[in-house]
Order: sequence, then C-alpha cells, then structure tokens
Amino acid sequence: MTKISRYFPFLQWVKTYDGTVLTSDLLAAVIVTIMLIPQSLAYAMLAGLPAEVGLYASILPLVAYAIFGTGRTLAVGPVAVVSLMTASAVGQIAAQGTLDYLIAAIALALLSGGILVVMGIFRLGFLANFLSHPVISGFITASGLLIAAGQLRHILGLSGGGGTLPEIVLSLASQLGAINPVTLAIGLGVLAFLYFARKYLKSLLVSIGVAKRLADMLAKAAPILAVAVTVALAAGFDLGARGVALVGAIPQGLPAFGAPALTLDLVSALLVPAFLISVVGFVESVSVGQTLAAKRRQRIDPDQELIGLGAANIAAGLSSGYPVTGGFARSVVNFDAGAQTPAAGVFTAIGIALAALFLTPLLANLPQATLAATIIVAVLSLVDLATLRRVFAYSRSDFAAMAATIIVTLGWGVELGIVAGVLLSLLLHLYRTSKPHTAIVGQVPGTEHYRNVERHSVITTPEILSIRVDESLYFANSRFLEDTIAAHVAERPALKHVILMCSAVNAIDASALESLEEINHRLGDVGLGFHLSEVKGPVMDRLRGTDFLKHLNGRVFLSQHEAVLSLNGQAQPTAEATPIPAP
Repeated sequence: MTKISRYFPFLQWVKTYDGTVLTSDLLAAVIVTIMLIPQSLAYAMLAGLPAEVGLYASILPLVAYAIFGTGRTLAVGPVAVVSLMTASAVGQIAAQGTLDYLIAAIALALLSGGILVVMGIFRLGFLANFLSHPVISGFITASGLLIAAGQLRHILGLSGGGGTLPEIVLSLASQLGAINPVTLAIGLGVLAFLYFARKYLKSLLVSIGVAKRLADMLAKAAPILAVAVTVALAAGFDLGARGVALVGAIPQGLPAFGAPALTLDLVSALLVPAFLISVVGFVESVSVGQTLAAKRRQRIDPDQELIGLGAANIAAGLSSGYPVTGGFARSVVNFDAGAQTPAAGVFTAIGIALAALFLTPLLANLPQATLAATIIVAVLSLVDLATLRRVFAYSRSDFAAMAATIIVTLGWGVELGIVAGVLLSLLLHLYRTSKPHTAIVGQVPGTEHYRNVERHSVITTPEILSIRVDESLYFANSRFLEDTIAAHVAERPALKHVILMCSAVNAIDASALESLEEINHRLGDVGLGFHLSEVKGPVMDRLRGTDFLKHLNGRVFLSQHEAVLSLNGQAQPTAEATPIPAP
C-alpha cells in the first residue's frame, strides 16, 4: 500500500476522511468556487480564449490533481502568468477567435501535461532550480505589469493590443481619442470597488460587528458582486448598444471530452513554450504548496507534484481547457477557508461544473471591462518592486539577472524574458564560481582551527603554504586554481610544502582532477610536497578510483591541524590517503 499510495497520494488522506473534514472541505469549496468563477472567465480572456474555456479548465484538472497531487490545500486552475504565456505562445501560431487558436491552446495543455509527467517519472524536479528566486520574482513582476497594461484597452473600450509593453503603450496612445466613456466608467468603478474590497472591506465589516470569518468570505466574494451589478446594468441600460464590449453568449453545458488532432508542425511549434510553461507553473505551484504545507507540518513531494500537475494539464487538454497550475491567491483562500484535503478541489470542480450548466446564460451581458478590472486587481499583487531594492543591496549579480528578466519580458515578451533570466543566472553562476574565493590560512593561537590570514591573527610558517579553496572544483575554475597556487609559490622562496585545504570542496570533476595532477607534477619538479587535507568522504571515494593518489608526492591528511603538525615534524600522521574513512 505504501508504494501504491506514493503514486496515488489520495489513498493516504482518504483513510482518515470523516464528517468533520468533509464539512471543512465543503465550506472551503464554496468560498473558492465563488472566487474562481469570475477569475476563470477573466483569465480565459487574458489567454485570448472564449470565456467558457476558463470554466472548463477549472473542472477536470482539479479532480486529476486531487488524485495525483500531494498538496493538501493547493488549488489548481487557470492563473494569470500561465494565461499570459499561453496567449504569447498560441498567438504566434493562430489568430485569436479562430478554431486553430483554441486547438493550439488545448494542445499546449496536453504537451505541458506530458512534459510534467515525464519529468516526474524521471524525478527531474531539480531542473526548476535553474530558475533562481530573483529571476522568478522579476519574471512575475514583469508579467504582472504586462498583464495590467494589456487589460487597459478593455477598461478604456479600445481595440489596442500588442505582446510587449512598448507595443501596448503605442497602440493605446494612438487611440486615445476613441475612448468609450461608458466603458471607462464601468472599468474604473469596478477597479475602485475591487481595490477597496481587497484592502479595507474585511476590516470595515469586522468593525461593525460582522464575524471575522464571514467578513473574510464577503470580501473574497466581492468580484461576484461586481459581476452581478455590472451584468444587471448592462442588461437594464442596453450598454452593448452604447459601444460597451460584452462577453457575449457563453455555451451552456459541460465540455466535450477528447483530444484534438495534433500535427507534427503544431507540436514542434509549441514544444518549447510548453516546456517553459511547465517549469514556470511547477515552480510557482511548488513554492505555494510548500509554504502552505509547512504551516500544518505537512510536506509535499516535488517529483510527485510534477505528476499531479501533469495529470491536471492533461485533464485540461482532454476537456477543452488550457494550461493550469497551482494558484497563489486561490490556494491561500482555500487554506484560510479551512480546507483539509484535496477533496475540497473536487467539490470546487462540482461547483464550477454546475455554474457551466446553469449560470452561463446569465453572463452574456457581462462587460469585458469588469473582467479586465478583476485581472488588474489580482495581478498587481504580483508586482513586487521592493524586492528589486533588496536584491540590489545584497547582490549585484542577482540584481542584474532580475533586472534583465524584467526588461526583456516587458520589451520582448514573456518567453524571451524567462530564457534571458535563466541564461544570465547560469552565466553569472559560472563567472562567480570560475574565480572562487581562496584564502591563505594559519592556526588560530591556542586552537586547532585555521582561518584566513587577512581576517585573523594566526600563526604561519614560511616552509608551509596552506591554501583553502571555498568552492567545488570543476572545469570553469580548475585553471584558476593552477594559476593561484603558482602565483603564491613564486612569492615564497623558503617554501617546502603546499597544503590544499578541501573542507569546502564537495566535488572534483575530470577537468579539475587533471589540474590537480598538473599542480602535483609542477610542485614535484621543483622539490615541493603537495598535500591535501580535510577531503570529504564522497570526494575521497572518487579520488581512490583514479591514479592520482598513487602519484601524489605528498600526503592526504584527515585534518589541517594534523597536516601542519606532521609537516613541521611535531607529530606523525595518523592516517594517509587510502585508510581515511568516509565521514
């Protein structure tokens, strides 16, 4: 059962499911459903898809994640950033509003799901580590700004567009004379109301005696009220005839189950965007899931999460949806509402399905400006400019990666933005580690500790050079180590021994091994001993599998102190290369 439940995590929590948990999950599902209906419609519009597709993407994916996912309170569905990435990827293949555009979005969900499942099977969750936090933060901040800017056309009642910030600004600027005042009034009114509800409504309700939990539910339901009021206004005053863009007729019923025909050209065109969406969605989802799980002393399995999210995306593709992932806002609402298990997601899916069956005729008169305002208020919470200041103060290189991600995302689009951030992060990492910190160390008086001679008052001897390298040794820094040791040796005519202190070395690759052999050869030619100290067990195991230790003209010491004492003739070493046990 343990092995089966690893791949079907619901078997772990379903055994203890009882009436109390059911009540908590049902209540959370009601709250999340109320929140998710307008969000699903809005994010579908953001992705350039018909409104009903957002509802479809919020039904079966939630059920699939409940079966295969490990996050107890993670709420899966359409999210802003993935919706923007979907629009960017599919917009390069087909025009919005066409059947080909919809098919490409569905195919993108299937491809993303397949990629995630394959990554989970091969336990490739570590690939997400290539997206550093500053890069992700910069990408999400830029995406939030890009999304908000892109929705301004719906607030103003204009037809402008564009996939980058300059394109959006130029398009809007060229049409300022065509602003629809009625649409603008609706958009600004909904924006002001939703902002007020998000910031102040809960505290206001609590101050007049409303229970805290009920006040929180009412504040979260504010978008539903905005939808209801603007639908009533649009229908009562026939705002569609006054130039206000409406959502229009939404098909009533559940999505058809099945996969579209995929051509090789379509798959090849969507493969890279699908991979980027998979990785970005996975990072966002796991970050939220781990944060919420830690609050209840639970844990999630990142590799199983890949399978859970993959199953959710495949389910989205098979039910006429588009790519989904774990959303921050709805997951926090789900958690705060008291959800205990992923069954809350199943109940939410049932609620969304009922909405698709019975409520869609009521939404035909929904102004697009209302959905645009909902999106803007939601995504502005993603914009975190304060992080720029903090990262700049702490690390210039991380700031460079973050700033580059923001600039490229805003100026050239989301796909190039995330690729630029990843590549710059990797290049900066290679640059930093290619010139690792090294220190000449000496003995702290009265102790067996050895510290940097430039930072501490330590004891050294002219016959021994003790050098510590604070980085694993690999191809990018192996030549640097050779040059560093050669430079120090040239400055010390009385030198007899060189000790490489390896306490911070976690790995030595083949290039670095060749450099160590070259260092050993050069030092041996001039009569100097080359020694290693504090070599970690796994590194020592790798060295034992080579001829390096056989040709080493010095010794391998268990500790730096033992090495110095032995080479000064004060003590005999207790262990040499081959007998050193792995720590």
